[in-house]
Amino acid sequence: MRTHFRRALGPFDATMVVIGGIIGAGIFINPYIVAQRLPSSGWILAAWVAGGLIALAGALAYAELGSLFPKAGGQYVYLREAYHPVVGFLYGWALLLLIECGAIAAVAITFAEYALRLAGRPGAPAVPLAIAAIVVVSAINYFGVKPGSRVLNVFVVLKVAALAVLIGAGFLLSPAGPEPGAAAAASGLAADGSRPTGPLAVLFGAALVPILFSYGGWQNANYVAEEIENPRRNLPRSLLAGTLLVAAVYVLVNVVYLRALGVEGLAATRTPASDAAGRLLGPGGDRFVAAAIAVSTFGFLDLAVLAPTRVYYAMAADGLFFRGVARLHPRFRTPSLAIGLQAAWSIVLALTGTYAALVDTVVFADWIFFGLSVGAVLVFRRRFPLAAREPGVFRAPFHPLLPILFVLVSVGVVASVVASSPARSAVGAALLLAGVPAFLYWRSRAPSAADEEKGRGDRE
Repeated sequence: MRTHFRRALGPFDATMVVIGGIIGAGIFINPYIVAQRLPSSGWILAAWVAGGLIALAGALAYAELGSLFPKAGGQYVYLREAYHPVVGFLYGWALLLLIECGAIAAVAITFAEYALRLAGRPGAPAVPLAIAAIVVVSAINYFGVKPGSRVLNVFVVLKVAALAVLIGAGFLLSPAGPEPGAAAAASGLAADGSRPTGPLAVLFGAALVPILFSYGGWQNANYVAEEIENPRRNLPRSLLAGTLLVAAVYVLVNVVYLRALGVEGLAATRTPASDAAGRLLGPGGDRFVAAAIAVSTFGFLDLAVLAPTRVYYAMAADGLFFRGVARLHPRFRTPSLAIGLQAAWSIVLALTGTYAALVDTVVFADWIFFGLSVGAVLVFRRRFPLAAREPGVFRAPFHPLLPILFVLVSVGVVASVVASSPARSAVGAALLLAGVPAFLYWRSRAPSAADEEKGRGDRE
């Protein structure tokens, strides 16, 4: 008998997947890049609001896609159905080979560094603890989607609570301690007080790149759609609630950074959360932020095992990957081999130390596939007219304006990344194209439609 996924995730669990997929270490660090690229605090906050609106447009599109195809694998399924199986395969190929495993390796190192700092051993090697973290979260998720979800829920609540404390301190307490930018100056990052110049549209577009990277991650809930209770109702609600909450938190945190540090101070430091917390909370602020980042990154690691492994499962179920990856554990109903494969490759990347370069080469790939996935809404509106759809399927509003605008933004993000790093982008494109021969190989070995139908009948 065929083993199916267990629908164990309720609305709260799915919302935690959305929030946990978006909030990582970026909001604690990336705002200084935005401050360097825009001329005033008003424009900085406007950029974060714009990023939130763009993320919301993406979440609305994914809500419709997930409601139309509530299947394990999320983006892989949409790309396969809208365009061609090779497009879906290339997404899964990039996700496993570089994007997700590279991110897991990088975030595991970040977690280990901050955890060691909290333990009073900042100079200790981080890689062993990073590998241990990867093994632990993989083992938790091996034993079921519910244990992995419970761990995720705890860490998402903790990271949101930490950000809420920082926001509350920013509004209730007066900044004290060193003047804004003093800590950066002491480390050789002194601000000269000059502001960026050039066409405002260009500056605003450049600032949106790190912002949109910080907002990415809502798609994780779509990966586990087959494990969500009543996904046609709960998945759209979770996507919208989670994205709106994150947008509000991001804007308020940046208000606190600007109040505590000022524009020049924010632009001058590479550790805005630590500097702001130090001025607001005193000497314990740095330890508070270190704990918040450790919690946030560990929560991301758990999610990175819980959700994306379903993409590799879906590829294998289509006969486009190792067949064993499509088998669910008979007791725990998890893609156990997919979890083990992702963990092993992530550990290899962490050990080699090349993960950062690998992620840099394909960082533009995420937004290529984001744009293609939202563009699939346009394809499916023609292929499956609203009148012919089943009752209860979510319909994204403001069609076709929102998906068209999102696709244009995606093109702009990819163009900005290519312009700023053409060599690495070229290497990334080559690595993506290397997936084409792999696709052709697995497709040639895949069973025919008739054989697959007979196999499904035998299993069921």
